[in-house]
Amino acid sequence: VQLVESGGGLVQAGGSLRLSCAAPGSTLGNYAIAWFRQGPGKEREGVSCISSLDGSEWYGDFVKGRFTMSRDNAKNTVYLQMNSLKPEDTAVYYCAARRYSANYSPDVDDYYYWGQGTQVTVSS
Repeated sequence: VQLVESGGGLVQAGGSLRLSCAAPGSTLGNYAIAWFRQGPGKEREGVSCISSLDGSEWYGDFVKGRFTMSRDNAKNTVYLQMNSLKPEDTAVYYCAARRYSANYSPDVDDYYYWGQGTQVTVSS
């Protein structure tokens, strides 16, 4: 499964971005998908994830109420809508897919397929 992220960029604090994760040649709706991020000098951390069974979602406490994850199975794409961005949201954002489970997980070790990442920079 090849995952391709897009939509990153430079935005001022308080602004919004929408990240996309596409999977050319694969049916993304069959996979539990997550967004992770890795800031400068930090470990990769879970941002949000979504089950392929029932669409249930999980969000990290630091993004609740600001970020929304969604699927568009017709477009074979998963999105991360990011609002009210803060400088501390600056990171490379990755989408990832689980290999053998449809359940979501915020644990980086549970994901097998990864995209190349897209840079999000929030200026103060």
